[in-house]
Amino acid sequence: MRIDVITIFPEYFAPLRLSLLGRAIERGRIDLRLHQLRDWAHDPHHSVDDSPAGGGPGMVMTPGPWGQALDEVAGEDRPTIVFTTPAGEVFRQHTAQELSSVERLVLCCGRFEGIDQRVIDYASTLGPVRELSIGDYVLAGGEAAALVMVEAVGRLLPGVLGNPDSLTEESHNRGLLEHPAYTKPAIWRGRSVPEVLLSGDHGAVDAWRHAQSVERTRRVRPDLLPPPPEQPCQ
Repeated sequence: MRIDVITIFPEYFAPLRLSLLGRAIERGRIDLRLHQLRDWAHDPHHSVDDSPAGGGPGMVMTPGPWGQALDEVAGEDRPTIVFTTPAGEVFRQHTAQELSSVERLVLCCGRFEGIDQRVIDYASTLGPVRELSIGDYVLAGGEAAALVMVEAVGRLLPGVLGNPDSLTEESHNRGLLEHPAYTKPAIWRGRSVPEVLLSGDHGAVDAWRHAQSVERTRRVRPDLLPPPPEQPCQ
């Protein structure tokens, strides 16, 4: 997969060169390309923002540099174009799975009070557009969100994880949070690994893990569970 990121802080994405994704990039499984938005700003200060139309606090990213950047980066391939914004739909595991199936992603990192809406409208002529948020809070810019999205999507690509079976039991993959995990030693500081995990009974282990996933989800994220069935009127 090719992933392009347009940002005023390309250095923010250095951590993607580490660990699993770093190896995937080295092996060519992920073609990561970072683009400095200011390269398409042609005034002496390479400005990319201006005061908001209609007044108000803060600054808004101007359409000129963004339009030229998208023309050049998106090209004629019709990639999926993602704008990171707290005003977007929430990025979830199923969103990562959807995005992992496309051939090209272009991630657009907003700053200040956001990007001129006309840029987002124009981008829809170049490819499918998604406006995505990683949560109900506001960050200083879209780079942190884009970093999260690249990692969440990238690890789903074929050949990136050493053991693809790891994906099947993760939190959110089946609508539940992942069960607690244990390893050696069997007893650590007076705390024991649950006996069922040492039993060798794979059926019992699977049942225990599922029950633990359901209980953890009920306790921590009850919003992920389906509502109880309605009781018939007496």
